[in-house]
Amino acid sequence: MTTSPVRAAYTQWAATYDTDRNLTRDLDRLVTRTVLAGRRYRAILEIGCGTGKNTALLARIGERVQALDFSEGMLAEAKAKGFGPAVSFVAADLTRPWPRADRSADLVACNLVLEHIADLAFVFAEAARTLARAGHLLICELHPFRQYLGGKAAFQREQDRVEIPAFVHHFSDFLEGAARAGFTLLSCREWWDDDRGAPPRLVSFLFAAGPGGASEGSPPAPPGRA
Repeated sequence: MTTSPVRAAYTQWAATYDTDRNLTRDLDRLVTRTVLAGRRYRAILEIGCGTGKNTALLARIGERVQALDFSEGMLAEAKAKGFGPAVSFVAADLTRPWPRADRSADLVACNLVLEHIADLAFVFAEAARTLARAGHLLICELHPFRQYLGGKAAFQREQDRVEIPAFVHHFSDFLEGAARAGFTLLSCREWWDDDRGAPPRLVSFLFAAGPGGASEGSPPAPPGRA
């Protein structure tokens, strides 16, 4: 894989990612637990696993988990946590064909990744390819309203704030991109941390794959509130 500013930044951040104060990371963990509560899957594909902040949960609700990330530093931190033989880690660039067979996953989980990917159509197409019929796609991302105000992934190194390059994605990008790939929207929720006077921090989508998905031009369900 070629180097990129995003990969380099996450590799630099990896050693302190779990311990830095990070409201977005912490809320994302809560969102994932809440949205997937009570669900069970045979095979899970986690794209952009980072240091494994959600991998432990996925390993509890899935029989097998394959976790992908393109940052060697992030993968090293995740592997060091010892999730057991049911979890495998693979270095992969999500903007290229994923190392996964067709129809081989029951859940694709994508958390805090898509702001770094320009072409969402490719991600939705790969998710549709790898998911079994009626499998689920979970997306949890920085809320577009936060992005409009300049929000993006960032961390502190001594006196410097390191901002990671990001692309702004609108609600329509998620909903229309998913519909074109044949997904049906099951839920869309907005999530705040303690500051309810600010815009929502995160947005989550749960989609179902397979024939019978929403057709292009069909109206999406309105966002709900956490």
